[in-house]
Amino acid sequence: MGLFNTILSKLGLGKKEEEAAPEKKAPAPAKVPSRRTAGEAATARARRMERIRAARASKEIPLVDVTEKLEKLAAEKPMQSNWKTSIADLLFLLDIDHSYENRKELAIELECPEEFMDDSAEMNTWLHKTVLEMIAENGGNIPLELLD
Repeated sequence: MGLFNTILSKLGLGKKEEEAAPEKKAPAPAKVPSRRTAGEAATARARRMERIRAARASKEIPLVDVTEKLEKLAAEKPMQSNWKTSIADLLFLLDIDHSYENRKELAIELECPEEFMDDSAEMNTWLHKTVLEMIAENGGNIPLELLD
């Protein structure tokens, strides 16, 4: 199971982890194989946002209240976090390894543009926005103001 599928599962949007077929974990490649440029990523993001808005308008995807779930998890944690702005905090709330190495692996999985991979701040910003969009695309009720 990929890292993003683990996120969906923890939010109640994907298959339960025990239902998913086990997958052999390959070591991360030394060089990022991303072929997507920042421009291509922006185009993909625009298309994803169109799909999210259309699905919400038509109500074709029943929304799962992930916002409430994440707020509840944040209230239960001893340290303050902000899943709305930080990919590390979002992963932490879901009890997923939020180390730089794991975030980089997630960025590779989601085809982060190569030019963002060498700057952890740019990578994290791109990754956070993309993960929230993909959660919304899969039926999570992420507020639109967090997606724009």
